[in-house]
Amino acid sequence: MAGLFSSFFKKKEELPPFNISTLKSDMHSHLIPGIDDGAQTMEQSIAMLYKFQEFGYQKIITTPHVMSDVFANTPEIIRNGLIELKKELKNCGLTIEVEAAAEYYFDETLIPKIKNKELLTFGDNYVLIEFGFHSEPQFLNELFFELGSAGYRPVIAHFERYLFYFNKIDKARELRQKGINIQLNLNSVIGQYGPQVKRQAEKLIDSGEIDFVGSDCHCIEHLELLDKNLNHPYFRKIGQLLLKNTIL
Repeated sequence: MAGLFSSFFKKKEELPPFNISTLKSDMHSHLIPGIDDGAQTMEQSIAMLYKFQEFGYQKIITTPHVMSDVFANTPEIIRNGLIELKKELKNCGLTIEVEAAAEYYFDETLIPKIKNKELLTFGDNYVLIEFGFHSEPQFLNELFFELGSAGYRPVIAHFERYLFYFNKIDKARELRQKGINIQLNLNSVIGQYGPQVKRQAEKLIDSGEIDFVGSDCHCIEHLELLDKNLNHPYFRKIGQLLLKNTIL
């Protein structure tokens, strides 16, 4: 009886850490110093890139915020910041490849940028788009129409964090069927953004309704948290999906 009792309460065997290098690329981060709410100094940027290289990533596509009323970044500001970052990378002997696109907030300035083909893209003309977290924006159909007409391929940033999409996995499926890509933040599955976001992330992974995963890294602590939790079973599920990260 004692043996049966002890086996019932036996500690669950811990999985080995997920080999995150199999993702190859990270397509959502904030590493150019001083231009948004990500890295504020070059030292912070380099520390994060050291960690990415330690993980085994081959390429980082950093995506500064573009928000008209908060972070009025232009392609020139972002490209110039990337040049300085690459110079420091070389000085430090880091070999990881770094490119830049942007994370565009859907406000009144975005559609004119699309029509003028001013957007910074990554991979096969992908564009990272984000919304406000509480209410679904108006004119979404117009946004996706304009993006498609201009030859852009939209990627919705951190889909699992939008309150208006909670428990609506069918919405992710519907959008993907229309050629709109879904991106998920890695740290969502370990609870960085709270239990509701964690549950939504799990549902998206279980259903396979994601295309990209990204760190959405703003600081070294985000990567350290990820490193401590690589044995989480949902990282293995992510690894089993055919994600577009691997083709960038």
